[in-house]
Amino acid sequence: MRTIISSLCFIALLQLSVALSFAGENKPTIIFDEGHGQRFVIDGQGDLQLSKLADTMRTAGAQVTKTKEILSDDTLKGASGLVISGLFKPLQPDEVEAIARFIQKGGRLAVMMHIAPPLANLIYRFKLGYSIAVIHERQNIIDKDINFRLTDLSPHPLFKGIDSFSAYGVWAIDPCDSATAIARTSPTAWLDLNGTGILSKGDLVQALAVAVTGSLGSGSYVIFGDDAIFQNRFLTGNNQTLAVNLTNWLTGK
Repeated sequence: MRTIISSLCFIALLQLSVALSFAGENKPTIIFDEGHGQRFVIDGQGDLQLSKLADTMRTAGAQVTKTKEILSDDTLKGASGLVISGLFKPLQPDEVEAIARFIQKGGRLAVMMHIAPPLANLIYRFKLGYSIAVIHERQNIIDKDINFRLTDLSPHPLFKGIDSFSAYGVWAIDPCDSATAIARTSPTAWLDLNGTGILSKGDLVQALAVAVTGSLGSGSYVIFGDDAIFQNRFLTGNNQTLAVNLTNWLTGK
């Protein structure tokens, strides 16, 4: 009798192990690109790293991986979402086209800028533009005028349950006619176009887009003009909720 019970227990444990294995395999996968000079990564534990974002995504039901390989059809195969955050080295033309194909086939891409120029070829591939400097605000300032809360948000799954989020050193993104602005500054925000460091004649004053979405084929992308919004130090409150919403969006929930 004891032998039979032991055998039944073993079979039950084996079945549970197989079930858990399949459950893990069935989780949608989000890939983080770490092959382009990124200094803030998902395994890092410092204030500016992305480990809390990765943990948030895992808790929300995603399988999170990283790659330092050249982005290609093979490296992106099987993923539901791709994250490119804090890129310092430009994507190569073949990588840009691989990303475009990934989106066209139904994938989702999230881009967070640390500095804008290395993303130029991807931004131009989507027929967008970006500012030559970070934004200065005159409303909703956190501690200095390049750090502020965004309160002008369009209805979008990314903003479910929040009415604002915080950003820290933000580039403006021009959606042109190819994308839609979903988060904007106040109308009194400005760009230092003449390089004086103060608001003066020749500077641009207007509401500026800091997050845009667009589509290619059956997939879509979102571009944030800041990568600090998801860094460990700032991943609290509404930014934490935004991270959960981003996970759901990247995995198609």
